[in-house]
Amino acid sequence: MPDLILHHYPLSPFSEKIRAMLGYTGIPWQSVVTSEMPPRPLLEPLVGGYRRIPVAQIGADVFCDTRTITTEIAALANMPELAIENCNSAVSDFVVDIERNAFFACVLGGGSWALVRRVWRSMSMLDIGRFFVDRIRMGSTIKIPVVKPTQAAGVVKDYLGRVESMLQADFLFGDKPNIADFAAYHCFWFVRDLSEKDIEKAFPKTDAWMDRMKAYGDGNPEEITAEEALNIAKLEQPRALVERDAREHALEPLIGKTVLLAPSDYATVPTEGVVVGGAAHSWIISRTHSWVGEVHVHFPKHAYELTEVVGE
Repeated sequence: MPDLILHHYPLSPFSEKIRAMLGYTGIPWQSVVTSEMPPRPLLEPLVGGYRRIPVAQIGADVFCDTRTITTEIAALANMPELAIENCNSAVSDFVVDIERNAFFACVLGGGSWALVRRVWRSMSMLDIGRFFVDRIRMGSTIKIPVVKPTQAAGVVKDYLGRVESMLQADFLFGDKPNIADFAAYHCFWFVRDLSEKDIEKAFPKTDAWMDRMKAYGDGNPEEITAEEALNIAKLEQPRALVERDAREHALEPLIGKTVLLAPSDYATVPTEGVVVGGAAHSWIISRTHSWVGEVHVHFPKHAYELTEVVGE
């Protein structure tokens, strides 16, 4: 089986969530660094309009959103605790809360000169301008409540305090990490590691936990180009579908239908494809592009909307 390919960029918090998980599991992976914002002409043949990063790829199967990516990693590593659907309600509720509320607070309240310097080193002045315009436009379409910038720092402090109180062992829910640790880590990584804000004095257990998470590294990926990733997709066939899943989860009426799939909370640009399968927590659509042939694109059901394209 081909290695997992991750399409990502260095300053992406959600990419760091996946990089850290790949370092922890030791799964071999290949790295494709993409742009911080659309257009991404060498990623669009795989995912269409979908604009979030990271995107994972295994041969001609493509995984959008870290929900599907972590589920795939959990299966590859035989570590079910790394997928939210395999965890109890305490873990899953924590993950949903911190990725929706703490994440935006960390991004809005995590600004610093250290972060500015990192951005300047990684992007041209023109791209920085385009980036801020892009994020302002994306922010204007957010469909969920988001903390006000003036309140963000206080919210971050509250979440740091919550994590501090949870750390009765080495990790949030015990002696080894699960999906909750990686979900929280990538939020505070933006604050502590990118923005270089000091949390050690006020939250020493959280700071030590961050060090343990960071120590997993990223697993030393092999760097490849976007063109090479597209060629890998072209040379492979999508993996076999499990028909039983489609029947059990009432997908049969949708099989063969052309649909639009899009996030329901933010960055809501849809991807068009034909439904070919899915399961309790996921959709799979087929897309065809002259550069890659047929690919199967996997989306989570959580926080995504599926709309049938009428007349096709």
